[in-house]
Amino acid sequence: MESTEVDELIEVAKTGDHLAFEELVRQTYADTYTLAFRLVGDEEDARDVVQETYLRALKGLKRFRGDAQFSTWLHRITANCANTYLGRRGRHTHEPLPDDPAIADDHPQRDPEQRAGNKDLRDQLTDALLALPPKLRAVVVLRDIYDLSHDTIAEQLGITESAAKVRLHRARKRLRERLYPLGDEEQARAV
Repeated sequence: MESTEVDELIEVAKTGDHLAFEELVRQTYADTYTLAFRLVGDEEDARDVVQETYLRALKGLKRFRGDAQFSTWLHRITANCANTYLGRRGRHTHEPLPDDPAIADDHPQRDPEQRAGNKDLRDQLTDALLALPPKLRAVVVLRDIYDLSHDTIAEQLGITESAAKVRLHRARKRLRERLYPLGDEEQARAV
């Protein structure tokens, strides 16, 4: 049950006494804010809801009959304000833009930054491929660039399928060692 002091403040505030209403706000603010925060989940939004709650309470105070406790009545107003606020926020929600927004046209040939990065990578790969012995280079080019099967590579190079697999393994190992020198290999795998 509410104290007689709150009941007296309500009666005085109903007559239009703003100081009495301010005192009601002071006494109920913590509970009202806590409820608003739990309903909207954001401090700023909760403050907006609380402000709207007290504006509605001030406008509707003369209609407060005292059938329920003042705190219950105020909680109902808070819940209604929070629902209205969330509904408005839901209609007007905008996702924040990322600091590094994705490019709308994601074709690498049209993105200068990506093209430059691709050119650097392509140059590194070309240098690494040229550094391989011709037998190993041929296998890796046929498999990884032309996507030929092991048996087709073996047939084209005149070697066994097992030899093609072994050469491919050795070629990839040398490429990895050249592109990711000692210590950088773990970092490359993490990327």
